[in-house]
Amino acid sequence: MSLNNLKGVLLVNLGTPDAPTRSAVHRYLAEFLTDGRVIDINPIARNILVRGIIAPLRSGKSAAAYKILWTKEGSPLKVFGYSLKEKVQSQLGDEYMVELAMRYQQPSIADAIKKLMKAGVSEVIVMPLFPHYASATTGSVHEEVMRIYSKEQVIPKLRFINSYYDHPKLIEAFLERAKEHNLDDYDHILFSYHGLPKRHLVKGDLSGTHCMKKENCCNSICESNKYCYSAQCYATTHAIADALSIDKDKYSICFQSRLGRDPWLEPYTSDILKKRREAGDKKILVFCPAFVADCLETTVEISHEYAEEFEKMGGEHLELVEGLNDSPKWIEAVCEIIHENSK
Repeated sequence: MSLNNLKGVLLVNLGTPDAPTRSAVHRYLAEFLTDGRVIDINPIARNILVRGIIAPLRSGKSAAAYKILWTKEGSPLKVFGYSLKEKVQSQLGDEYMVELAMRYQQPSIADAIKKLMKAGVSEVIVMPLFPHYASATTGSVHEEVMRIYSKEQVIPKLRFINSYYDHPKLIEAFLERAKEHNLDDYDHILFSYHGLPKRHLVKGDLSGTHCMKKENCCNSICESNKYCYSAQCYATTHAIADALSIDKDKYSICFQSRLGRDPWLEPYTSDILKKRREAGDKKILVFCPAFVADCLETTVEISHEYAEEFEKMGGEHLELVEGLNDSPKWIEAVCEIIHENSK
């Protein structure tokens, strides 16, 4: 009797509201921000803060931003996610079953796992669509997958992909996007990553001797910071910049999307824009390597909000490098990463 050797693949991105409406955005924010890995404070205080203050106050403004982002097909994160799923499935072939899920809202991780279980897969490869490890993203996805499977009688072999920030195929995919721009046309290049509270990084330093305690602690990967989100962001930047032969004085690393009053990763993108304008730069190109698909933080925050901010400072143009989305090189990268983690 032959056994089912079908391998399951679970591709997971962060999530998106079901619609660009205040009520849908409120539901999304409430689920997202009550995750203890995202806002890591006392659960009672977190629920009061999110459900009583943040979600009600931010849902209206965020809904307006999502209306700018939305397409006829829906949220780009979901549209590109489904396209990615189909194209990866086509490349991997019948030996694999690929499902897409969102950590928050739909399609849910629970529903995707049910489909894989019904198909009787022999193992599941969990690939969060975040190149860089962070407790609030990859850690949360892994925890949710384990929570769901912990209730099942039969748990298949589970393979969790932690990060792939310097994978050669990922870097190639970003380089392919870079070819769509003449880098010499820009005065400066920004590599803008989603920010995190500094305390998240400190908590992740298991040695207790490295994070925020050594000068330039994120400039290179070592044993003490191999799981550090910031250090991984720096490594991705250096790999892309080196491959494109960008001089060190022509690019900057920065962090966007901060929330609340606690100190977050610096330098902030807005501060770097101000600094570059004061230096006389008029044309800026922005890579966002933390996001593999265009979303609110890229299409709206960078292309609209930061571009407008830069122009008000006297800059002429700020342009976003398109996300990897469902590009051929990204499909190739995902398939290779999955193959490497299914041996």
